[in-house]
Amino acid sequence: MPRTLFEKIWDAHTIVDRDDGQTLLAVDWHFCHEGSFHGFNALTEAKLPVRRPERTLGMADHYVPTTSRDLNAIDNPEIRSVVDQFYANTERFGVRMLGIEDKDHGIVHVVGPEQGISQPGLIIVCGDSHTSTHGAMGAMAFGIGASEVAHVFATQTLWQARPKAMRVTVAGALQAGVAAKDVILAIIRQIGAGGALGHAIEYDGSVIRGLSMEGRMTVCNMSIEAGARAGMIAPDKTTFDYLKGRPGAPDPADWPAAEAFWRGLQSDPDATFDTTVRLDGGLLEPMATWGTSPEEGAAVSGRAPDPREIDDADRRAQFQGSLDYMGLNGGVAIADIPIDRAFIGSCTNGRIEDLRAAAAIAKGRQAKVPAIVAPGSMPVKRQAEAEGLDRIFNDAGFEWRESGCSMCVGINGDLAAPGEHVASTSNRNFKGRQGQGARTHLMSPASAAAAALQGRIGDVRDFAPRAL
Repeated sequence: MPRTLFEKIWDAHTIVDRDDGQTLLAVDWHFCHEGSFHGFNALTEAKLPVRRPERTLGMADHYVPTTSRDLNAIDNPEIRSVVDQFYANTERFGVRMLGIEDKDHGIVHVVGPEQGISQPGLIIVCGDSHTSTHGAMGAMAFGIGASEVAHVFATQTLWQARPKAMRVTVAGALQAGVAAKDVILAIIRQIGAGGALGHAIEYDGSVIRGLSMEGRMTVCNMSIEAGARAGMIAPDKTTFDYLKGRPGAPDPADWPAAEAFWRGLQSDPDATFDTTVRLDGGLLEPMATWGTSPEEGAAVSGRAPDPREIDDADRRAQFQGSLDYMGLNGGVAIADIPIDRAFIGSCTNGRIEDLRAAAAIAKGRQAKVPAIVAPGSMPVKRQAEAEGLDRIFNDAGFEWRESGCSMCVGINGDLAAPGEHVASTSNRNFKGRQGQGARTHLMSPASAAAAALQGRIGDVRDFAPRAL
């Protein structure tokens, strides 16, 4: 029978199927961060070891500061306790952990691909919803809950219900100024925040194939914001070129066999998908969100909806509630929405390509509002500094930080004040995500840089990128 990429990976990792529809899957890699303390506590109570510590990698990323490489910079005792506990747990259970003192430290979903650990055909899990990022490598990657983290620690397996398969095709060619972040925001706007619920998405089409690996990671990263269980892209030459020579990649002697296997990880021509979606990439514009869900976005040339013009009562109430929280009027032009600060970074857009795109807009110009740039990893930071991107940002009035999740999530000291509008390259614009009362507008790195320069969302296409 013809099979999809998802089915090939799922079937290859199936240990047993239960009558209730649950499948026991073998897990190749388990990534964990500071939030995994519940799982470690469960092991301690059961007096069990980590089953495969060599296939487990810890990352201190969510709670660590980006103003310093010193844990003493954490002045909140509760936050410091969580970080200290993670250091102690990984040492006790023999799990390799990349702390802020490590040269390869970074956000878990940046480090996995960067180190060549995330590879085609694997099943990768982490107690973090944006684990779908690793699907860009042609893997099946998804977030898991606290009890599931404990189960994987103890057994290196996981019970899961088999999701449905969705294909999202983005055809055509992108216009200048349109980035991978705009593509995924447009997809989510079209299908909705629950449009892929219960599905594993496979992205394809000429636009997807034309994206770099970093762009593909951005798209897969936000699959969860459409309700998907996972997002993935079949591996190709772009994937192989990215992986070759990385620390965790196959050795040169093993590379030919690995690549030959990976080339077979494609959906068969006659494979059946439960749901199909198609977008014309040539019609896409730079995007920004106006509301409190990633689905509440629009092209920068457009306007936020006017709830009075919406017939559906539930939808009308949803949009009105979002606009009220954001302090916006219905029908406001997206390009006129004011911005009080900007954030460039996160597991969605903290890679070197993202920083280059933002720096090309910031170069030789001056920010009107405070802006933070937090590289997704220390290797990204070193590369950016070698290319002089840090100087470009500093000269433009942006603040150059250390690696970490930073302002994507308000638990590490990087916060917006109540009522502030933030141009953000992160993945969620939920109420309070970047601080109590903060108002988040999701957009691409170049668009966020342009917003910082103007003090409003504006249109990145009004700024000619400058040579770096």
